[in-house]
Amino acid sequence: MRAVGIDLGSKRIGVSTSDASGTLASPHSVIQRGGARSADHDAIKLVVDEYEAEVVVVGLPVSMNGQMLQAAQLVLTEVDQISQVVGVPVVTFDERKSTVTADHLLMQNELNAQERRKIIDKVAAAVILQGWLDRRKEQMAQGQTQ
Repeated sequence: MRAVGIDLGSKRIGVSTSDASGTLASPHSVIQRGGARSADHDAIKLVVDEYEAEVVVVGLPVSMNGQMLQAAQLVLTEVDQISQVVGVPVVTFDERKSTVTADHLLMQNELNAQERRKIIDKVAAAVILQGWLDRRKEQMAQGQTQ
Protein backbone atom coordinates (compact mmCIF):
# COMPACT_ATOMS: atom_id res chain seq x y z
CA MET A 1 0.00 0.00 0.00
CA ARG A 2 1.47 3.31 -1.06
CA ALA A 3 0.88 6.25 1.23
CA VAL A 4 1.63 9.98 1.14
CA GLY A 5 2.61 11.74 4.36
CA ILE A 6 1.88 15.40 4.96
CA ASP A 7 3.27 17.86 7.50
CA LEU A 8 1.02 20.92 7.27
CA GLY A 9 2.67 24.20 8.17
CA SER A 10 1.54 27.78 7.83
CA LYS A 11 4.24 28.60 5.24
CA ARG A 12 5.26 25.19 3.89
CA ILE A 13 3.84 21.70 3.49
CA GLY A 14 6.22 18.78 3.85
CA VAL A 15 5.45 15.78 1.66
CA SER A 16 6.72 12.22 1.95
CA THR A 17 5.89 8.97 0.19
CA SER A 18 6.11 5.32 1.06
CA ASP A 19 7.46 2.49 -1.01
CA ALA A 20 4.97 0.20 -2.76
CA SER A 21 4.98 -2.28 0.12
CA GLY A 22 4.04 0.40 2.67
CA THR A 23 7.16 -0.31 4.70
CA LEU A 24 9.50 2.65 4.27
CA ALA A 25 8.76 6.39 4.17
CA SER A 26 11.00 8.79 2.28
CA PRO A 27 11.03 12.59 2.07
CA HIS A 28 9.52 13.78 -1.22
CA SER A 29 9.12 17.54 -1.52
CA VAL A 30 8.20 20.82 0.12
CA ILE A 31 5.22 22.77 -1.15
CA GLN A 32 5.46 26.50 -0.54
CA ARG A 33 2.08 27.74 0.64
CA GLY A 34 0.39 29.95 -1.92
CA GLY A 35 -2.40 32.44 -1.57
CA ALA A 36 -5.11 29.83 -2.04
CA ARG A 37 -5.41 26.62 -0.05
CA SER A 38 -7.03 25.00 -3.08
CA ALA A 39 -3.73 25.32 -5.00
CA ASP A 40 -1.90 23.69 -2.07
CA HIS A 41 -4.41 20.84 -2.04
CA ASP A 42 -4.14 20.42 -5.81
CA ALA A 43 -0.34 20.08 -5.39
CA ILE A 44 -0.91 17.33 -2.81
CA LYS A 45 -3.33 15.60 -5.21
CA LEU A 46 -0.64 15.60 -7.91
CA VAL A 47 1.66 13.61 -5.61
CA VAL A 48 -1.15 11.24 -4.62
CA ASP A 49 -1.94 10.63 -8.29
CA GLU A 50 1.71 10.31 -9.34
CA TYR A 51 2.43 7.67 -6.69
CA GLU A 52 -1.00 6.04 -6.94
CA ALA A 53 -1.31 6.41 -3.19
CA GLU A 54 -4.15 4.69 -1.41
CA VAL A 55 -4.10 6.91 1.67
CA VAL A 56 -2.85 10.31 2.82
CA VAL A 57 -1.50 10.59 6.38
CA VAL A 58 -1.53 14.10 7.85
CA GLY A 59 0.36 14.97 11.00
CA LEU A 60 -1.93 16.14 13.80
CA PRO A 61 -0.30 18.62 16.20
CA VAL A 62 -1.45 17.28 19.54
CA SER A 63 0.02 19.00 22.60
CA MET A 64 2.53 17.11 24.73
CA ASN A 65 -0.20 16.36 27.29
CA GLY A 66 -2.50 15.01 24.57
CA GLN A 67 -4.83 17.98 24.23
CA MET A 68 -6.27 19.11 20.92
CA LEU A 69 -5.47 22.81 20.81
CA GLN A 70 -6.24 25.41 18.14
CA ALA A 71 -3.48 24.21 15.79
CA ALA A 72 -4.99 20.72 15.81
CA GLN A 73 -8.44 22.10 15.04
CA LEU A 74 -7.03 24.05 12.08
CA VAL A 75 -5.38 20.89 10.76
CA LEU A 76 -8.62 18.92 11.12
CA THR A 77 -10.46 21.58 9.13
CA GLU A 78 -7.82 21.41 6.40
CA VAL A 79 -7.88 17.59 6.44
CA ASP A 80 -11.58 17.79 5.57
CA GLN A 81 -10.76 20.11 2.67
CA ILE A 82 -7.92 17.89 1.43
CA SER A 83 -10.11 14.79 1.58
CA GLN A 84 -12.54 16.43 -0.83
CA VAL A 85 -9.75 16.89 -3.38
CA VAL A 86 -7.42 13.89 -3.29
CA GLY A 87 -9.88 11.04 -3.90
CA VAL A 88 -8.39 8.67 -1.29
CA PRO A 89 -8.89 8.37 2.47
CA VAL A 90 -7.13 11.03 4.54
CA VAL A 91 -6.20 10.08 8.09
CA THR A 92 -4.38 11.91 10.88
CA PHE A 93 -1.46 10.69 12.96
CA ASP A 94 -0.02 12.22 16.12
CA GLU A 95 2.97 14.28 15.04
CA ARG A 96 4.40 15.03 18.47
CA LYS A 97 8.15 15.51 18.24
CA SER A 98 8.27 14.84 14.48
CA THR A 99 10.05 18.11 13.71
CA VAL A 100 12.44 17.63 16.62
CA THR A 101 13.20 14.11 15.41
CA ALA A 102 13.69 15.37 11.85
CA ASP A 103 16.02 18.13 13.05
CA HIS A 104 18.11 15.62 15.02
CA LEU A 105 18.39 13.37 11.99
CA LEU A 106 19.55 16.27 9.85
CA MET A 107 22.05 17.45 12.47
CA GLN A 108 23.49 13.92 12.60
CA ASN A 109 24.11 14.31 8.88
CA GLU A 110 26.00 17.51 9.70
CA LEU A 111 23.72 19.85 7.76
CA ASN A 112 23.93 23.48 8.82
CA ALA A 113 20.84 25.39 9.95
CA GLN A 114 20.22 26.93 6.52
CA GLU A 115 20.39 23.54 4.77
CA ARG A 116 18.13 21.98 7.43
CA ARG A 117 15.47 24.70 7.00
CA LYS A 118 15.16 23.86 3.30
CA ILE A 119 14.29 20.20 3.87
CA ILE A 120 13.08 19.80 7.45
CA ASP A 121 9.40 19.87 6.45
CA LYS A 122 9.68 16.91 4.08
CA VAL A 123 11.83 15.01 6.57
CA ALA A 124 9.23 15.68 9.29
CA ALA A 125 6.56 14.38 6.88
CA ALA A 126 8.62 11.21 6.46
CA VAL A 127 8.91 10.83 10.26
CA ILE A 128 5.12 11.17 10.55
CA LEU A 129 4.47 8.70 7.74
CA GLN A 130 7.01 6.20 9.07
CA GLY A 131 5.32 6.32 12.48
CA TRP A 132 1.96 5.62 10.86
CA LEU A 133 3.38 2.78 8.74
CA ASP A 134 5.04 1.20 11.79
CA ARG A 135 1.83 1.48 13.84
CA ARG A 136 -0.19 -0.02 10.98
CA LYS A 137 2.25 -2.94 10.72
CA GLU A 138 1.99 -3.57 14.49
CA GLN A 139 -1.80 -3.45 14.36
CA MET A 140 -1.88 -5.88 11.44
CA ALA A 141 0.45 -8.28 13.27
CA GLN A 142 -1.72 -8.14 16.39
CA GLY A 143 -4.83 -8.74 14.32
CA GLN A 144 -3.29 -11.81 12.73
CA THR A 145 -2.27 -13.36 16.04
CA GLN A 146 -5.58 -12.87 17.77
